[in-house]
Amino acid sequence: MPQSHTLSHTVVTLAALVVILAGVKAAASIIEPFLLSLFLAVIIAPMLQWLQAKGVGAAMALTLVIAVVLIVVLGLGMLIASSIQDFSSHLTFYQSRLEGRFAGLGAQMQEWGVALPQAPLAADSQKMMALASVGLKGLGSVVADSLVILFMVIFMLLEATHFTQKIRLIDAHEARWARMMEVAHKIKHYMVLKSLMSAATGALVWVTLWLFGLDYAVLWGVLAFFLNFVPNIGSLLAAVPAVLLAVVQLGFAHAIWIALAYVAINTVIGSVIETKVIGKGLGLSTLVVFLSLIFWGWLLGPVGMLLSIPLTIMAKIACEGWNQTAWIAVMLGSGEEASAPQR
Repeated sequence: MPQSHTLSHTVVTLAALVVILAGVKAAASIIEPFLLSLFLAVIIAPMLQWLQAKGVGAAMALTLVIAVVLIVVLGLGMLIASSIQDFSSHLTFYQSRLEGRFAGLGAQMQEWGVALPQAPLAADSQKMMALASVGLKGLGSVVADSLVILFMVIFMLLEATHFTQKIRLIDAHEARWARMMEVAHKIKHYMVLKSLMSAATGALVWVTLWLFGLDYAVLWGVLAFFLNFVPNIGSLLAAVPAVLLAVVQLGFAHAIWIALAYVAINTVIGSVIETKVIGKGLGLSTLVVFLSLIFWGWLLGPVGMLLSIPLTIMAKIACEGWNQTAWIAVMLGSGEEASAPQR
């Protein structure tokens, strides 16, 4: 009987999990802006707290922070809108240049004794240009929805001063309260430092591409900033449109140098500086990081990919608080805790 009871309990739990995930996926259009607003508020909150610590009143500090956020959002919106319009107007030109580059590459390879099919290359060039245009329009739609996100961030910042008091009134248990504070601290630590590292990555990409004379250098820097939040493949995705445009505008030799510059920037910041600044205190294995990217991307789309690490950290720490789910937290972890010497 106990075994059958345990089995039935497990089946019911899994069925409930499937229903919950189906509900989350169905409501993704509502959950995505909420999660994005929540984590933006987490990033902005330290600025608000710093102003208040300097003696600025709560209302004035919030007004200053909102003004800065509004300027950034409007600036990004104008940049992306103008870039989309300019890129779309030059799409035919870029497509013809790309086809010419591929034709020249095919002729050069034939001189070296390597035959390349020309028709598929021309078709692929059209698809790549169309994909780049669709991607920019999708980015523009995200910025268009930023007004709703901005209002949600403002209300979250207004509520932040009273939120911790409400949570403590709901659950005054010290152990659970400490666990919640640990979740909040880890996520804030990760998001703030990751934002700084992503800003450094975007700035270096922008300066590098500007020195090469590549069109839309600022746009590719902004894209590098956002995609740097996506683990493992974000930096690769950010490099693709810039390298592709470099092939069209500057030629294959410059495109190779730009690709190497992307590799150098992401290696120095991602593998060296970021590891030292953020550290390995997130406690997630490399496999879990990659699988979380796939899972949250499937469940919540691009926002899920951007926030896959914070969401997984929340799930891991939540599982640690219950004996029944502690094994899940162990499987999500890096294993360093288990291998550490016991004292």
